Amino acid sequence: MTMTQTPVRYSPDVEDVKPDEAETITKLNETFDKILETTAEDYGHAVRSVHAKAHGFLDGVLIVHDGLSPELAQGLFATPGEHKVVMRFSTNAGDILPDTISLPRGLALKVMDVDGERLPGADGQTQDFVMVNGSVFQNKTADQFLGNLKLLAGTTDKLEGTKEAMSKVLRGVNTVLSAVGIESPKVQTLGGAPNSDPLGETYFSVTPFRYGDYIAKFAIFPVSKDLTDQTDTTIDATGRPDALRDVIRSETQVLEMEWEVRVQLCRDLEEQPVEDPTVEWKQDDAPFQTVATIRAAKQDSLTEDKFQKINEEMRFSIWTGLAAHQPLGNINRARNGTYRHSADFRARVNGCPYHEPVGGRA
Repeated sequence: MTMTQTPVRYSPDVEDVKPDEAETITKLNETFDKILETTAEDYGHAVRSVHAKAHGFLDGVLIVHDGLSPELAQGLFATPGEHKVVMRFSTNAGDILPDTISLPRGLALKVMDVDGERLPGADGQTQDFVMVNGSVFQNKTADQFLGNLKLLAGTTDKLEGTKEAMSKVLRGVNTVLSAVGIESPKVQTLGGAPNSDPLGETYFSVTPFRYGDYIAKFAIFPVSKDLTDQTDTTIDATGRPDALRDVIRSETQVLEMEWEVRVQLCRDLEEQPVEDPTVEWKQDDAPFQTVATIRAAKQDSLTEDKFQKINEEMRFSIWTGLAAHQPLGNINRARNGTYRHSADFRARVNGCPYHEPVGGRA
């Protein structure tokens, strides 16, 4: 395949909706409830059912590039200009674990003042992106994810010391696998991910989305030298349960921070499937192309005000945004109701309704 191949045009029939999806979503919500109720009781405060632990928050600006080709100038990226953004860095577990337990990193991005037709139920004028520092999802379908989630729910708040020891062993296993050219998403999900600096990581949407007239995956790449210098930097969290918060907080006050938003247009539904997020879209076949830049000024990433406004009062959901960026595929369809279910639980238990920012203010 070459770059000259025309991107696949979006149509509703690129999705294959199964008849049992509603039943699976009900079971997912029930399993998430076990995690949510357990952690709320433990902490006296409701936290997210996934990506519960935040490591830092940034205010920034997203600049949509001028002069994009017609296939790239779609949806949010159709109109050049600037949007205020907030960023939330996290770890993917549903309980708040010490940072010695090494799990995949997450980045949630909320873009303000986005005009256009909204997805059903998407309040406000924001566009959310929810990403992780890996290019594939560990399960092909929501039903398979449910099986893994039940296992994780059973370990929530139990045996932190055992999880920590297991993480060290799995990191060793993952290092061996990587040395022979094998990446293991499942090992990483269970605690074998490298304990890397979140500011130097590349973050991927993993799942596909509508991209206006086309279909794409998203990614956020660090590009300023201060950030790329942190790539592959390992953080020693020994004796420091919140090491990532400390590292990010110190770095964001001195580093020049710039990222690029890049899109990977689907060019072949066989090679870049919509319904199977375990399949990596090879960059040789479907290269990432830059559509915007994110810049964040030097700042304190862990102020009380940011924690309250971003961590407590906001929800991040791939279903908050434009119809032009509709999430696609079984996993994404399952994330719609479950994300809202989790956020509703937090709002109810904490007595703190979530809301979408207005007027460009974070």
